Amino acid sequence: MRFEVTILGSSSATPIFNRNPSAQLLNINEKYFLIDCGEGTQLQLIRFGLKAQRIDYIFISHLHGDHYLGLVGLLSSLHLNGRSKPMNVFGPPELKEIIDIQLLYSQTNLRYPILFYATDPAAPGVIFQNNDITVETFALNHRIPTTGFRFTQKRRQRRVIKEKIDELGIPPECIPLLKRGIDFTDKQGVVHLAADLTREAEVPRSYAYCSDTLCDGSYFPAIARANTLYHEATFMHDMIDRARETFHTTALQAGQAAADAGIGYLLIGHFSARYRDLAPLLDECRTVFTNTLLAVEGNTFTL
Repeated sequence: MRFEVTILGSSSATPIFNRNPSAQLLNINEKYFLIDCGEGTQLQLIRFGLKAQRIDYIFISHLHGDHYLGLVGLLSSLHLNGRSKPMNVFGPPELKEIIDIQLLYSQTNLRYPILFYATDPAAPGVIFQNNDITVETFALNHRIPTTGFRFTQKRRQRRVIKEKIDELGIPPECIPLLKRGIDFTDKQGVVHLAADLTREAEVPRSYAYCSDTLCDGSYFPAIARANTLYHEATFMHDMIDRARETFHTTALQAGQAAADAGIGYLLIGHFSARYRDLAPLLDECRTVFTNTLLAVEGNTFTL
């Protein structure tokens, strides 16, 4: 199953050095999930050849402008381009008012419905699931209420071994039973074990997203053992006092968080405008967690 993320924006408060504010596009089994929507997100989608009309789910972590100011523009463009299917938006309850008031005073009546689901950091839990994934929220520690997201694949059924199925002439209607672990009995009464005719499905993978947060460890249980973690790394560790003052994380702390939470791979982003060259942040992070990559815009990572 396809499970990958494309970075659309990796800057913190302001766009600078060809870096845009926060936005990512998850492709999960050819379904698009947008995480945060900073200024210029729709232009980034065009730039990287990603079709905005394929987005059906949008998740906004919090209401600092660099994480949502591109949202109404994107919704409006979808309207102008003839979208008719619903858009599912998950975010802080006040976001619904922001969307409504902007549409009201621009006298815009969308051609499609927005299905809004309020998130609450104080009440973490499952907010969405389909046949492929489960999405859970967890609280982050930022200056305003902020929600992290964890996307976890659902365990799939076992996969049949086609050569053995063909060899035994097993009828198609028995395939779903084999996938569920039910043995096959042929016309001669011979029992063929489902375990011998199938393979284990791939182990479910997970992706955790930590947008803006003080690195206090409170959310580590929620991200524990994720295959891939995106974690903000706004500053280098010599700016630790500034990070604490603004409720952000240093590159060193992000690496330590990944190590402590048993993460497989770490992506760092949300870089301060003070850093033109990002290599020092990556080097600092790798001193405590080697499996780290920069969330460079336009790059797609298999999770």
